[in-house]
Amino acid sequence: MPRTAPPGEAAPWPVTLEDVQRARAALKGITYVTPLQESSYLSSLNSESAARVFLKLENLQRAGSFKLRGAYNRMRQMTRQELDRGVVAASAGNHAQGVALAATLVGTTATIVMPEMASMTKVVATRGYGARVELVGETFDDAYAHAVKLADDTGAVLIHAFEDPWVIAGQGTVGLEMLDVRPNLDAVVVPIGGGGLISGIAVALKTQNPHIRVIGVQAEGAAAMVASRAAGHVVAAPSAHTIADGIAVKRPGTMTFQLIEQYVDEMVTVGDHDISRAILLFLERTKLVVEGAGAAAMAAILTNKVPLRADRIGVVVSGGNIDVSLLSRIVEKGLVEEGRQLHITTTVGDRPGQLAALLNLVAAGHANVLTVEHQRWHPGQHPTDVEIRMVIETRDAAHADDLLARMADAGHMVQVLT
Repeated sequence: MPRTAPPGEAAPWPVTLEDVQRARAALKGITYVTPLQESSYLSSLNSESAARVFLKLENLQRAGSFKLRGAYNRMRQMTRQELDRGVVAASAGNHAQGVALAATLVGTTATIVMPEMASMTKVVATRGYGARVELVGETFDDAYAHAVKLADDTGAVLIHAFEDPWVIAGQGTVGLEMLDVRPNLDAVVVPIGGGGLISGIAVALKTQNPHIRVIGVQAEGAAAMVASRAAGHVVAAPSAHTIADGIAVKRPGTMTFQLIEQYVDEMVTVGDHDISRAILLFLERTKLVVEGAGAAAMAAILTNKVPLRADRIGVVVSGGNIDVSLLSRIVEKGLVEEGRQLHITTTVGDRPGQLAALLNLVAAGHANVLTVEHQRWHPGQHPTDVEIRMVIETRDAAHADDLLARMADAGHMVQVLT
């Protein structure tokens, strides 16, 4: 691999089941065999269905995602002379960490080019695995162009994130592990960026059981593979804007597109709002930290883009490398949307006891005040009034509505901030 066909014969597929099996043997003792854990919550979403949902937890993999599998499998093919020249890669995060760790394991050096706006958490983690990091350009495409130039100038081996048969074969070991635990799976749902993960998994699954449905999920803001399938050839998306930075790819791979056309049954898209909801659900229901790309497949189930039938469904949770500040914003926004946190503003008279009366009203409604601001000098405000901004913790949307009704009955004009 890659292989050429004898004269007169059709060219073979770039990746086969045997390639994936060889990759698994090479990864033994290098990568974790991550859990395939049943989710009772997801299984119960459709009370009329007997579906069982199993989560493949690659967020618990070394370096926080599946990427080590493909990166290590690629580097183990390198000669000693190539290892001495080092490797180079472009990435916004997960591939960077996978390549950095793999380089350390095989005994070579790594230079990772990341966009200037890459998450500092991921930059620090990549350096922590021993790589040299260069921040170049505004987008992944800028970083990739620089990485290609570095490889040309230095002789280093470019480790592509998805357009490489050994990388694809390495990622396909996720599928083999799923079948080891649940050989009777009816469907597997996988996030798609450039297509390396789903290509490898699809080869591993469909060549052993053609009846397994393989379903891909892309973010609506970065749906280049969905557009490519509709067009019948690889096309680039005009942009790749999504909180799921691990699958924010403007142009998918030609090799991965070929494999997806052959083996993947269906593709759907989900919005960032749905992905955020899935991240919050992971935190609360499974006690797992999951990044946007890792939550995309679950988001497809939550939105019924992948309906729950009487099936055994595997859901690939591809990674957990989420920036803590982004996670904090997602949690707060999710609490507001579910009615478990109210952000309000109102005015009271600038007289002793008025603020206390408002706070007592909240207490009587069995809600909890998280923050309160008392502002006398708001533009346009009457001199005898005070603006009050509050963040209030409530049980659910019904409790929030009840509290707002209590305030209205007491004569308060409340504006809910969203």
